[in-house]
Amino acid sequence: MFSGMATSVVNVVLLSIAYPVYLHFLGYEKYGVWLVLAVVLTFAQLGDIGISPAIMKLVAEEYGRKNLKGIQCYITTALAMLCTSGIIVLAAVLIFKLQIIALFKLNSENAKLAVWLLPYIGVLSIYIFIVNIFNAVLSGLGRMDLANYIQTASKVIAVVVATVLLYLGKGIESMIISSAVSYLFVQVVSIICVRKMISIRILHISNLNAQCGQRLLSFGGGVFGGTVVSMLGGPFNKLMLSRYAGVSTIPVYEIAFNGSMQVRCFIEAGLRALMPEISRIGADMTIQAKNRISQLYHRAMKLILMLGIPIYGILAIFAPLLLKIWLGEKFTETLPGAFRIMLIATFINLLGVPSYYFLIGMGQIRQVLIARCITWLTNVFFIIIVVIATDFLSTPVIGLCLIPSWTLSSTYLYFTFRNTVIKLQTGINEIHY
Repeated sequence: MFSGMATSVVNVVLLSIAYPVYLHFLGYEKYGVWLVLAVVLTFAQLGDIGISPAIMKLVAEEYGRKNLKGIQCYITTALAMLCTSGIIVLAAVLIFKLQIIALFKLNSENAKLAVWLLPYIGVLSIYIFIVNIFNAVLSGLGRMDLANYIQTASKVIAVVVATVLLYLGKGIESMIISSAVSYLFVQVVSIICVRKMISIRILHISNLNAQCGQRLLSFGGGVFGGTVVSMLGGPFNKLMLSRYAGVSTIPVYEIAFNGSMQVRCFIEAGLRALMPEISRIGADMTIQAKNRISQLYHRAMKLILMLGIPIYGILAIFAPLLLKIWLGEKFTETLPGAFRIMLIATFINLLGVPSYYFLIGMGQIRQVLIARCITWLTNVFFIIIVVIATDFLSTPVIGLCLIPSWTLSSTYLYFTFRNTVIKLQTGINEIHY
């Protein structure tokens, strides 16, 4: 819990430093081009096919059994699978690079720049697959705190390297180089930490195991479905903004959305420990278990209301002043309104977080996936309706579309959670009867 909240605070500080720096050296338009490339990188991460979280779970199981051979087999098999999927992703990026960039309707100068950098994004995608495996292994060995700290340190490195390179006049290429350096740091430190905990050899062909591959795909497939849905929202919104409002509006969306999400993540970090606790409690079909689940839920909601309302309220009131001080000459008048709307949207989303973790803890993965589908489909529906009706789009409008989307999904999560608890109560009564 502490590592989650600590890293959330650091991430907020990093964002407050990074955005003004990037906008100062690149401006809204060139930074928008980088965010377009980042969208492609986000989609490329679908090539992970859920293997990173799968390796975390399966390594944890083998570590509990003290089966180092099993850990070696899972790591080697996962690396082989992800190298294969990474090559496929790279090939797709290289073959369809012109079509990919054309989707964003960039002007000729920005389009040429994006097309030139896109192959490097493809290569970076493959490398990220490999890095994520080692970081997931560290989490699977019971050191999620170290994994969190390493990830956060890498973000600090990325900002520092990018700032230095931008100052030296390297332009948008600085963003790719800094990302590569930060992921190299994650890989090196994660491997060192893993090797200090266990002695394994992962580069032996004999470690390749079809059964391990099948288990990775079996568990990863379920996670992959949810990841696909979760990843569609942001890229779709940026794509529509680029097409109907111009690439320079994407940084406004990025700052407003990510800023409000970091506020949400700060509070959410204190709730992440709910999932394993509910998993443990849910295995005990007793009245005490049901009461404990209800008690934890009410405590979680109380935390959100008591901590969230003051924080969100203060930020909403002082948003124009804080953003002007923060961004200086790069401040734009549309940002405070967009940020306030995003604050409302993310707070509504935060209200559904306790139900989300409780449902996962009770094994209700399907319901969580449905909630994510509700968010994405309603968001897409409202945006398309706006575009058809007005031929206009902006970051505040995107935020207004997110409000009903997250309201519906949070409501669905709450009632699904309540029904699950009722079913638990019914099962308990039947057992006692």
